Amino acid sequence: MELNVSTASQDGNAVVTATGELDLYTAPRLQAALAGLLREQIDRIVVDLSGVEFCDSTGMNVLLAALKRLKERGGSLELAAPRPAVKRILQVTGLDTVFTVCEAAPALDAI
Repeated sequence: MELNVSTASQDGNAVVTATGELDLYTAPRLQAALAGLLREQIDRIVVDLSGVEFCDSTGMNVLLAALKRLKERGGSLELAAPRPAVKRILQVTGLDTVFTVCEAAPALDAI
């Protein structure tokens, strides 16, 4: 399975939409998108996970690294609309207490 990543940004906020499987082989695609937004001095990123069917530890580490970098400069990263399988990984690992998890993905103009 492949991972498709798209980004949209406006006024220091960004929505990253990922669809497919987030794993060892596809995580670099998400990492590149997040790194690009970090270079643009984006302060708030919402990662829409509604289209992600699977996520392994590599994918979680990419999200954690971006969260850490944003927090270091006073920004935030939120996860939106994770599917049950991804939500379960967040719960089992305790990462649901580290990330802000929203039930629905907001429109860019709403963040």
